[in-house]
This record gives sequence, C-alpha cells and structure tokens, in this order.
Amino acid sequence: MAADVVELFTSQGCSACPPADKVLAHLAKDPNTVALTFAVDYWDYLGWRDTYAKPEFTRRQREYAKARADHAVFTPQAVLNGRSAVIGSREEEIRASFDVMHDNGETPSLNVNARIEDDRVVVTLPARDQAGEASVWIAGYLPPKTVDIGSGENRNTSVTYVNVVDRMQVVGMWSGEAITLKLPLADVAPEGTAGLAVIVQSKKDGLPGPILGATRLALQSGSGS
Repeated sequence: MAADVVELFTSQGCSACPPADKVLAHLAKDPNTVALTFAVDYWDYLGWRDTYAKPEFTRRQREYAKARADHAVFTPQAVLNGRSAVIGSREEEIRASFDVMHDNGETPSLNVNARIEDDRVVVTLPARDQAGEASVWIAGYLPPKTVDIGSGENRNTSVTYVNVVDRMQVVGMWSGEAITLKLPLADVAPEGTAGLAVIVQSKKDGLPGPILGATRLALQSGSGS
C-alpha cells in the first residue's frame, strides 16, 4: 500500500496549533502515512521565536498556496499528498480526504525504496511512465521533543512536537526511468536526525505539485515515525 503524506504547517506562537500537533503525532504512528511537521516563522512577531521555524518552510507553504486555487496560508494547515489543504486539527477530515483521494486514484503510487548501506542512504525508484520531471526530496526530521513556550499566544504551555523537519533538500530528479541515488549519510542526516522522509514530487508551473511517492526511514528508535 502506498504511503499518504501529510505536511503540517504549525507554529509555537499559534494558539490554535497544539491540537493539530497532537493530531500529527497520532497520524505519525500509522505505518502507511508519512507525517511531517514544518514550523513556520510568521508568528514570531507575537513575542515568541519558534525554536524550529525556518523561512524555507514558510516559503514551501506559500508555494503550495500559489499552486492551489484557494491561495490560503494559515496555521495549523495540513497539506495532503501535495494536493489539498485542510485545518490541521481536524483528524477526521484529514482521513476522509485521504479516503476520497484513494477512491479517485490520486494517492501516491510510486514505489520508493530507501535503505542504509554502510555510510550511505540508497534510494531506488522504478521505471514508470511519467509526464515531465519530478523532484526527489529528502527531509531529515528530529526526535520527539517537548518545548516549554515562554511567551506569545501559547505562553506557559508545554507542547510535544513529533517528526519536526530540520532540513529538506532536493537530491535528484526523476522523469520515469529506473534510478538509484547513493547519498552520504552524514550529508543528509547529521547528528541528531531521527529519521528521513523521501518524497518524489511533481512540479506544477514551477511550484510543488502532487506527490507521486514517499517513504520514511527511521534512524533512531522512538523517533515518532
């Protein structure tokens, strides 16, 4: 069964986000779901600087919004399989959206394999008819951690975050041919990385499009994946 991908755009400074962070942690336990947390930085002005936020994650969320007809950017926002966005705290809606995608044949179906060989991450993709090029992303995520938030909308609150993406990079392109990518483990998973997600994603007018395939690779036990 192909893995669904949920990307939660969240912020430690957003009072509506902690329930969505709990939903993401629940979804991350599903072996058929690649669940990732992306911390955005546009709530930092309220007085608390998100300890995980990076501008490139805010940019990814905005690029998704440009690719969709709704152009909506908000937190907590869950982007599903690179196709649609829902409020991240609504787990039933997330699951129902995945069910609809399954029924419509819109779920990721490319068989992505990732493994560790010696000091390398080896990613293999099969041959398949494909219109245009797709990006092969690797996202390194951190182990679960509880953050004590000292100010802003969530001041004096402790929130546990799971599968927080620390870095994400394109490591290759795929256009339908069978390929094998061999990447130095130290480059894609520096010390402290709990696991990796490999995502093959189509392009839509230069913006992120539907996800074609995805998998995850745990590097530490108890990583939340």
